Amino acid sequence: MDSQCCARVFLVGLKEIFRLSSRLLPCLDSFSLATLFSRYWEISVFTESDLSNRPIVTLTTDFGTNDHFIGTIKGVILNIAPEAEIIDINHAVQAFDVLDGALTIAQSYHYFPVGTIHVVVVDPGVGTARRPIIMSTERQYFVAPDNGVLSLIYSREERVRVRHITGEHYFLQPVSNTFHGRDIFAPVAGWLAKGVDSAKFGEEVSDYVRFNAPKPKPVDANTLRGVILKVDRFGNLVTNFTPQDVPALFQQATPSFKLTVGKREITELHANYAEGEPNEVFAILGSMGYLEIAANRAAAAQIVGVGKGSEVTVVLEGAAAASNGK
Repeated sequence: MDSQCCARVFLVGLKEIFRLSSRLLPCLDSFSLATLFSRYWEISVFTESDLSNRPIVTLTTDFGTNDHFIGTIKGVILNIAPEAEIIDINHAVQAFDVLDGALTIAQSYHYFPVGTIHVVVVDPGVGTARRPIIMSTERQYFVAPDNGVLSLIYSREERVRVRHITGEHYFLQPVSNTFHGRDIFAPVAGWLAKGVDSAKFGEEVSDYVRFNAPKPKPVDANTLRGVILKVDRFGNLVTNFTPQDVPALFQQATPSFKLTVGKREITELHANYAEGEPNEVFAILGSMGYLEIAANRAAAAQIVGVGKGSEVTVVLEGAAAASNGK
């Protein structure tokens, strides 16, 4: 809020106070009025500043919304940092699917402001020897199990620091062997939001778990073999092909191609979903940056009869397929 805006807000509020005081508070002396005006100035100007600087905590989990898990995690965070703003990114990550969790947070985190704290809990190894970690980049923090769920962020960020969370005095006690989201990750996020330095939680480590997302592999000069990474809510089949893998497919003059998945051969690439005929299955570059197999107002996954993990091949006729997987 700039100074001119502050002045306008103050004058409007001042006018309202005079109106109320003349009608409802005739016995206020000058000192009381001055105190009232001073308090109003603090509220009108500084409250907006405080709100704009509220710490942001995001949640990405496979917990769903049918149980108490998410509400409990939020309660733990707010009990420590009541000023925090908590944002749900996704609680419908495929259960136990670390790659799906990695794709979800990798698609989301860079849209958030500096200082955001991301809690990512897709944790089939909860209660085992797998470590809880804090990963920090130059802009944000991530609190997660050390199972590779942050792998795609490791590969995108130039500088990361990973710390093994060992400061048990920050945990809720006793720590459940089945709900580290509540007892470890949520309180650590709360204390981070409260301003505790990440170095306070544990020592830096370099042997953190990471994996590479599946890459297309060349079959021959014109053929690449890939895989379906996920099926989104609309039934679109998200492949692991990117424009960098098949640049010829995204030239202004698209060469003839054949995309094969299941028993279906696809030969059309559309710029948007509405270009397709009803129930036509076609290829499209989706917002995730991957080539998708889609249908106009229909679920391509149901039409084609395939799902996550299914093999996909693309053949470019008269043009060599280029792959980063070579």
